[in-house]
Parts: sequence; structure tokens; C-alpha cells
Amino acid sequence: MERDLTLFPDDNNGNALWQMLQDGDDLSAAREIEFSVIFPNQELALKFGHLLLENNQKLSFCAYPDSEEFPWEITAYPEMAASYENISAYQHLLETSSEPLQGKFDGWYCASNNKFTC
Repeated sequence: MERDLTLFPDDNNGNALWQMLQDGDDLSAAREIEFSVIFPNQELALKFGHLLLENNQKLSFCAYPDSEEFPWEITAYPEMAASYENISAYQHLLETSSEPLQGKFDGWYCASNNKFTC
């Protein structure tokens, strides 16, 4: 199968989705995708979590031991088809809404195929 760069652009998201497709994943099937944002302190992370909860988003909150500068993590769990458009749009939404709270997007994970991207 030849890669269609309009559906799978040459960037982290496009590469991860292309690999998922190559591994036999039905990307059109809705599934829970984990999107993580890390924060410099607990208060800012909780404010962001509150914002997500106000928008009916499922989330988790925990310490993030991999970074001394950003030791708190909020992970959102939207259900969606794994398309470039969906992934990129939700990532952009999280980046823009977490920016005033000093949040840093830390990637997404799709449990069905254990694929990460940043």
C-alpha cells in the first residue's frame, strides 16, 4: 500500500497513524485515545483538569516522575476514530487551552496498538 500524505502527513502524528494502519488497525473504529499534558505545579494541573471536567471530558491526574520541571500530568481520554484530523485537532485544542496554565503537551497513546507520538 502506498502512503497518501494527505491522510498521513510526514510528521509524528501521521507517522504513528501510518504505522498503526500498517499493523492492521482499523483506524475508522472509535476507541479511547489518551492525550497527556504536563504542568510545572499541582495547582495549574488541577485548574486544567477542572476546565476539562467542565467540558465533560474523562481525565486522570497524577504525578509525572519523568520531569522535574513538569512533575504533574493530566491525561484526557476522548473516544474517537484514529484519524489525522481528529488527533491533530484534539492535540491543538489541548495545547491552546493549556498554554495559559503553562501546560506542555506530552503526546498521545492508543492502547489498542501501543503506539505513541509526541
